[in-house]
Order: sequence, then C-alpha cells, then structure tokens
Amino acid sequence: MTAVRDIPVSDVDLFADDARVDPYPIYRELRDAGPVVEMARHGHYALPRYADVRAALMDWRTFSSARSVFVDEETNRTLEGITLCSDPPDHTMMRSVLGRPLRPDRMREIAPTIAAEADRVVDRVVGAGRFDAVADLAEHLPMAVVSTLVGLGEEYRGKLLEWAAAIWDVQGPRNQRFLDAGPQVGEFLSFAANDAVPGRIDPDGWAAHLYEAADRGEMPREKCPVMMLDYVTPSLDTTILGIASMIALFADHPDQWDALRADRSLIPHAINEALRIETPVPQFTRVLTEDHEIDGVALPAGSRVALLYGSANRDERKYPDPDRFDITRKPSDHLAFGRGEHVCVGMHLARLEMSTLLERLADRVSRFEVRGRTPMINNGLRGWEHLDVTVSPV
Repeated sequence: MTAVRDIPVSDVDLFADDARVDPYPIYRELRDAGPVVEMARHGHYALPRYADVRAALMDWRTFSSARSVFVDEETNRTLEGITLCSDPPDHTMMRSVLGRPLRPDRMREIAPTIAAEADRVVDRVVGAGRFDAVADLAEHLPMAVVSTLVGLGEEYRGKLLEWAAAIWDVQGPRNQRFLDAGPQVGEFLSFAANDAVPGRIDPDGWAAHLYEAADRGEMPREKCPVMMLDYVTPSLDTTILGIASMIALFADHPDQWDALRADRSLIPHAINEALRIETPVPQFTRVLTEDHEIDGVALPAGSRVALLYGSANRDERKYPDPDRFDITRKPSDHLAFGRGEHVCVGMHLARLEMSTLLERLADRVSRFEVRGRTPMINNGLRGWEHLDVTVSPV
C-alpha cells in the first residue's frame, strides 16, 4: 500500500472484546483524531465521521464493494461476487431479485402474520412478568417470520441463528472468534448448496423464488445458494439486536417510554433513534477505485477503508448531544441501514417487525426494568446477548 502522509495512526483494535462491548469512547477519539484514521492493526483506513461515511455510501463507483466489505483479505477474495460484495450491474441484478418479497407493498401482505406473532409473544412475556428480552422476545418475531417466509423448513430454525452469528464473526480479522466461526460457516454453505434447493424447500418461499428467477434467466443459477445469506443474516441478527436495544434503552429512560405510550406517532422516530444510538452492524469496508481526497486527506486507489457506522451515528458534528436517547429527535437520516446502492434490502421488514412489537408492548407494559445484561461479543455485530427484564403490566 502506498504510504500516505498526514493521516493519524491508531493502534486500537476495534475487534477486541472491550471495544466490542463499549466502542463509543474509542469512536470519539477517532473522530477527534481526524476525518481519516489509519488503523494500524488491520491494515486499512477508517472514516469515523458522519458526513464522510454518508458521502462514501452514496458514491459506490469510488468506494467499491466489489472486492468485498469485510476485513480479512482471504475472506474478502472468497466472498467477491455475492450481493453484499458486488457493484452494479451485478449488484443491481441480484438485488432486484432479492428485493421483490421485501418491497413495501409486499409488507402489507405479511403484516397480519407479523401482527399475530407479535400478539402471541407479547402475551407470553407480559404474562410471565420476567423474561430474557433477547431469547424470549426479540428472537421470536424475526425467527418465526424469516424461517416461514424464506421457506427453509422448521427443522433448520434452531440452526439459523448459530449460522448467522458465525457468518458475522468472519466479518472481522482472524482472531479466535473468526477461527471458531469457520466450521459453522462451512456448514451453512453446505446446507445452502445441498439442502436449501428446489424439492427440499417450500415452493412458495423466498428461497424457491431465487431459483425460479434463475430459471427465467434473470441471474446465474450458481448465485442462488450464496444469496441465501442475504435472507438469513440481515433479517435475523440485526433486527433481533435492534429490538433488544430498544427494550434496554426504554428501561434506562422510562420518560421516553412514557412519551411513546402517550403518542404512538413517535414509534417510527423511536426505532430510528434506537438504531442510531445502538447500531447493530458497526462497520463495513470498501476499496477505493481511484485516488481520492476526503476532507483534504489524500488516499490512493486500492486503499481499503472502513466506514464506521456506529461512530458516524454518534457524531456530535451531526447530532447534538449524540449519546442522549431522545425519541423526539427524528433521526431518519441515520446510517444503521446504510445508504445509497447498498442500503439494507430488508429494512422495511425490520421496521415492520419493530413497530408492530412496540405497538403491542405499549398497550400492555407501563415500565421495563433490566435486572441483568450480557453484551454480545461478535466481530460483525453489537448488542445484547442476554437481557433479563421484568415488566410492569398496564
């Protein structure tokens, strides 16, 4: 890599356990250091400020995903060409197929199913009074919806979360979590290639629709197995972590829960604010296709650059008092779902699931109290592994 002058260098490891648990002081140091920081441990640069991350997301021609978006270069080479790790026109082709069942108009069709599942899980946890807000609440709706709609079969439901977490772990460097995840990632890829195929999946499910699109000549058939990743990983962990973080935030800020219960029009803003302040996917990388200048800092073509969504969403240059949870803030411009060409294809489903749960909980719960919490430590995700909660019913 060509040496670049006048760029601050950080030796911090954003994938160390303590940084996964609480990255926010580190993010502030990186933002204060400059618009671009060289991350010495992992051989790439980082953009920690909101304006620069957003500009990069809107410029896919310069900040390319085609050489993959993770950290480890061997993994990046292996994943080149999947939807997440591609640029137009290939990305457009795959995304157009993936996105059909996730369009806003299709969400109206599945809204009754989501409402019924939300009623079921809220009845159960409120009746129990004390529960794990991750395993008992947050996981229920995405797991029930995704396993049914993708059409992979009930027998695989228990494995989906394990596979998804492992796939996120290989987003990082070759630390122990990365190495431990390898066999499970291999297991998922074998499942996708050999079991999640026509004749063994629901013919009306989203997975089957991938093969139907390939049969119509809309995309190569060999893309179908790995495109299962796009339905399984983004649709599960990110939504689960977003729901759990909302519960923790409302427990820690009961005045905000009171405000939401009094004014349900705040629900969309509450979701955005929770995703802003606790971003489930803290970063992806891009590779520069040409020499490029960022706020006066020159980077050469070929540089790998991490876009730090988790830092950008707490940038005080963008959001006043950014560490404060305030559901009247209305931060619809947060970057938790990305922006531009690679904006999250499943964000409409995630919003529907989260808003439906909040509606039901607001009807039934006057107060949340957290009795204990265990952070998730994962190379690609951030949130709660367990959240022991009691509720006061209405």
